[in-house]
Amino acid sequence: MSAHPYGSWPTPITSELVVAAAVRLDDVRPDGRGGVVWGEGRAAEGGRTQLVHRSADGRMTELLGEGANARTAVHEYGGGAWWVHEGVVWYVDWADQRLRRLDPAGEPVVLTPEPEAPRGDRYADGDVAPDGTWLVCVREHHPREGAPATEVVNEVVRLDARAPSVPELLVTGPDFVAAPRLSPDATRLAWVSWDHPSMPWDDTVLTVRDLATGADTVVAGGPGESVGEPVWQAGGSLHFLSDRTGWWNLYRWDGSAVTPLVVMDAEIGLPAWQLAGARHATVGDRVVVARSSQGFDALAVRDADGTVTELDTPFTAIRSVRADGPDAVVCIAGSPTAEPGVHRVTLDGTVTTLRPPRDLGLDPATISVPEPLTFGSTDPAGAPREAHALYYPPAGVGAQRSSTREAGEGPAGERPPLLVVIHGGPTGSATPVLSLGLQYWTSRGFGVVDVDHGGSTGYGRAYREQLKGAWGIVDVADCLAAARALADAGRVDPARLAIRGGSAGGFTTLAALAREDTPFSAGADHFGVADLEALAQETHKFESRYLDGLVGPYPQARDVYVERSPITHVDRLATPLIVLQGDEDTIVPPNQSEMIVDALRRRGVPVAYLLFPGEQHGFRRAENVRRALDAELAFYARMFGFALPPGEDIAPVEVAVGGSGQARSPSGGCA
Repeated sequence: MSAHPYGSWPTPITSELVVAAAVRLDDVRPDGRGGVVWGEGRAAEGGRTQLVHRSADGRMTELLGEGANARTAVHEYGGGAWWVHEGVVWYVDWADQRLRRLDPAGEPVVLTPEPEAPRGDRYADGDVAPDGTWLVCVREHHPREGAPATEVVNEVVRLDARAPSVPELLVTGPDFVAAPRLSPDATRLAWVSWDHPSMPWDDTVLTVRDLATGADTVVAGGPGESVGEPVWQAGGSLHFLSDRTGWWNLYRWDGSAVTPLVVMDAEIGLPAWQLAGARHATVGDRVVVARSSQGFDALAVRDADGTVTELDTPFTAIRSVRADGPDAVVCIAGSPTAEPGVHRVTLDGTVTTLRPPRDLGLDPATISVPEPLTFGSTDPAGAPREAHALYYPPAGVGAQRSSTREAGEGPAGERPPLLVVIHGGPTGSATPVLSLGLQYWTSRGFGVVDVDHGGSTGYGRAYREQLKGAWGIVDVADCLAAARALADAGRVDPARLAIRGGSAGGFTTLAALAREDTPFSAGADHFGVADLEALAQETHKFESRYLDGLVGPYPQARDVYVERSPITHVDRLATPLIVLQGDEDTIVPPNQSEMIVDALRRRGVPVAYLLFPGEQHGFRRAENVRRALDAELAFYARMFGFALPPGEDIAPVEVAVGGSGQARSPSGGCA
């Protein structure tokens, strides 16, 4: 039987399957009464986040009414949009950003005042006093619609937890605050803060205030140390994460001194792009942590005597670790062969699934399992260094199977096209968990390499800081090196290398294509940065000084901004490109995409541009997720010369060539 050409393998993983009943699990929290609550971002419902309650007897209840959306816009990336105490839920609704209280079987009650400007006051990351009468949370104040980053104020406020009230200001002054947490007796408040130009993974400070006297104590942090995730203990001590050893590990503060609890050459923490992260929990006299090593997560338990034991679970990607009863935690976790679900894990490693991942009904042969890949690259001075990635070989039911190779094969003598994927951030990481959005490609005969370039999280602070002043250099070098390593090893076709990324990954995509020695013959830019100077001048408060560390202080380093910007080197951009953008993106505004599209059209480089109404930074609506995937596939099919799989009814994508806006047909003429 002859094999299907790579790229055109028939597959059950269509864009329809990618979004069918798809959810983004954003957090899970015990309700204090034997049940749990989690958030589900639902593509089929316009991307809104519904809250689901599972009672102790297994009954499932959707908590929010039609149209309600538990999502906060604090830091634009959100996180911590809802929390629970003794069965009561507090949540921020996306539409107006006001905080609501929802009692069991009750109707939502709005607690916060109507702001001066639309969505002008945003709330997140709350904690409720033990008696349930008051709460603390982060408030982000925008004094007027469209206010610049310099006018936005982030503070910790106190509110009545039961009825509408005027927020009482507790903490103000720092540029950013996060994780306000009340001690068990509600007499002390802990919080994390940082100032421009630092980001929360650079330099943060953990402070504790005596609420009776107002006296503040700095517990940890400062220049060169990132601290986070403070959690009070029953006896009054405080657990928190710090990377003072070069790794985000766990420490205890007893009121006078800090001592290590779990110290290892692995990351317990994650970069705080969103609020309310949770990677450790105390269960009785033991502590459970999620740790990342070489790109893979695992759960570990620290006993009272200090012994740390790793639990035997199938999970390789773990979030939202929270204590649940006397002998277990709940978490959101998945593996290379299972999407994330909500699970309860006892301290002996027994797993009970509370919210299973989708039953996809896929042949295991369809699923590509990632291989850790370490390869040689270079630093800005050209010196050798190592970089990391996860490689997913082609694997699909449309492949010719081989007894000597794990992955599927195409026609004899043909090697698969490669898709180089760059995560966002750029302080993100490749995640070894089943993603149909990635398997969409491998099941059609693409190889996919998910690159953890220098600057990524999961390999310690020193690796994370390799991108300091070197964004657009180290990340690009690593992406090129990953592609070349796989091509040199004979695993992929060097003539059909593509690169794709979103946000910061979109910038790296454009910067890689603007290199004169680029090995790529196609690219996909998802809401990426084309002009660093414009981004520094226009972006939101949270990231308004991020580029100080990645590129240099602005405007003092303006020459570097101009030199690093892909738009500056459009004369070197000759690689066909598809650009995808949301029209409500405030993080990377549409003009960033449009300036690169216009420049390529003027130069006659084949380019496709899709603008999605109603989308912000990342696509959430099912119809847009589908169109973006299928359009990108159609684009590669035209550029690489393979046929689209039959029966999927994938609409063609218009590819403009030159100022005429005419579309190039697969044969090279005009359609």
